[in-house]
Amino acid sequence: MFLEQIEGPNDIKKIKPKDYSKLALEIRRFLVHKVSNTGGHLASNLGTVELTMALHLALDLPKDKIIWDVGHQSYTHKLLTGRMNEFDSLRSFGGLSGFPKMSESPCDVFDTGHSSTSISAGLGIVMGQQIKGEDGTVVCVIGDGALTGGMAFEALNNAAMVNRNFIIILNDNKMSISENVGSMSSYLDNLRLGEGYNDLKAGVQKTLHRVPVIGDTLVDKIVKTKSSIKQLFIPGMLFEDMGITYVGPFDGHDVKKLVNIIGEAKKIDHPVLIHVLTKKGRGYRYAESNPSKFHGIAPFVVKTGELKTKKKGLTYTDVFANTLSNLAYEDKKIMAITAAMPDGTGLSRFKKKFPDRCLDVGIAEEHAVTFAAGMATTGLKPFFAVYSSFLQRSYDQIIHDVCIPKLPVKFMVDRAGLVGKDGETHQGIFDISYLLSVPNMTVIAPINAKELEMAVKYSASFEAPIAVRYSRGYACDVYSDEITEFEYGKSICLKKGEKIAIINVGNMIEESKKCVDKFIEDGYNPELINARFIKPLDKDMIKDVVNRFDYVITVEEGIISGGYGESILKYINDLKNEGLTNIPKVLNIGIEDKFVKQGDINTLRKVLKIDGESIYERIKKIL
Repeated sequence: MFLEQIEGPNDIKKIKPKDYSKLALEIRRFLVHKVSNTGGHLASNLGTVELTMALHLALDLPKDKIIWDVGHQSYTHKLLTGRMNEFDSLRSFGGLSGFPKMSESPCDVFDTGHSSTSISAGLGIVMGQQIKGEDGTVVCVIGDGALTGGMAFEALNNAAMVNRNFIIILNDNKMSISENVGSMSSYLDNLRLGEGYNDLKAGVQKTLHRVPVIGDTLVDKIVKTKSSIKQLFIPGMLFEDMGITYVGPFDGHDVKKLVNIIGEAKKIDHPVLIHVLTKKGRGYRYAESNPSKFHGIAPFVVKTGELKTKKKGLTYTDVFANTLSNLAYEDKKIMAITAAMPDGTGLSRFKKKFPDRCLDVGIAEEHAVTFAAGMATTGLKPFFAVYSSFLQRSYDQIIHDVCIPKLPVKFMVDRAGLVGKDGETHQGIFDISYLLSVPNMTVIAPINAKELEMAVKYSASFEAPIAVRYSRGYACDVYSDEITEFEYGKSICLKKGEKIAIINVGNMIEESKKCVDKFIEDGYNPELINARFIKPLDKDMIKDVVNRFDYVITVEEGIISGGYGESILKYINDLKNEGLTNIPKVLNIGIEDKFVKQGDINTLRKVLKIDGESIYERIKKIL
């Protein structure tokens, strides 16, 4: 195996050029086999095998730097830097991350996991090198989907400040996670049609330089007037108009050609953008035919492409999507918005039924929120379905454009709580804290499928900003019979008890129930309360538990700091200041002040001591 010869950075240079195609084949087979067992991002990695090989052949790592935008396409990079033997632990607790991690290798020069950040980071590194007088090539690899993110354009706007070499590789596969949308996608389509431009430009300049005496002068004059002439060949020329030399597009699967192109680009003393065309999922027919499915895939059967574990039932995402679709038949004002995640948020099925009422704005969460706010001013009912960890990118827009004017935007916060194997950048553990801090925001945390359905319906007629948070995974039916109609700001009691009151937030209900059951076995009789509304606080409920119970326990799958439990604790302290004498002991159970690495959710809950057994033990210590 050629792959086995690569034990560390730059070892790929030992491989003979005639064997590059064989190495690429070995890498693809390795990735398909490993990801079929661990799950992970497959289609994006299969599409960048040759591009990654070319980068490692043309650069000297770790002196030279590669920044991967998002980073889900960095598996081949990990292989070529000597991490092959760690792939069995991919995305597992304590194992190899599915994204670049500076703690893993000096060849991972920037931690990534979200979109559109690479050019900003790369510019920062280049500027640092420039100021310190260091050399070395810096390359950012950004996809055409990530280029729809506003932050990428903010960085491009500043690229001209760099007066030294800086390479941006636009990995153009016509995809982000789902099909790309918007004018940038159309612009790149036009660039793809203009392949002859660079060959023509180079040929003309080469010929003119050969003209005796006046050749160089002619070239200089033509360069000065090229801004008007170039429009004949490529519409817009956005990148060159921003001071960035554009070359391409090139075949992103031709290793030898890419090595030469990168080598030439290293000689340019200012920013250069290399446009390469790749095929997402290349080399594995199921991923090629359905790249969205194989973007982030659970363990699967290689021969058939089918998942190893069949679907057990409806997920919370399914419940949301089905409920919204049913509501939309009756209410023509309902609109659905996604930021490049129609499949992940379930809105792809809504779009099939209501194509004109489902809007994909691309990887642009900030824009999505303000877009929804503008829509709300017209009397429409915008539902923005978004992952918890992606919504935090639009915090400013939530405050200024939605909550200050108190506009009825409905935030459907998917993947709230622990997400699992994608690690720190994807865990949805901050939304409680960052949403509770904003005035005029209402936040609901359903405990099961029935309550989520009711929450979506409740949101449709709610005349102010509202967020409904629900977790990844299958929807449970625990305590479904106890679910009653919504009353604004009110919790509900799921099980009457005494001495101990456990106030549960949303998706922790199964763990809270396990804890309650263990106490019942010990002869205790805890009361279990469903917070339901985590903003506003149910102050009547808090006064009641303070008067009736010796111990008040809050349970949430989010950061404790600024969370629901702390807001309960503050209110109890306020009651104490008002003269309350019967003060119970309060225990806030949640995630301590830390980022949570990758691992399956059950393992992570045990490690974080928020599983049912751990909650039981933690409460016992204070009894």
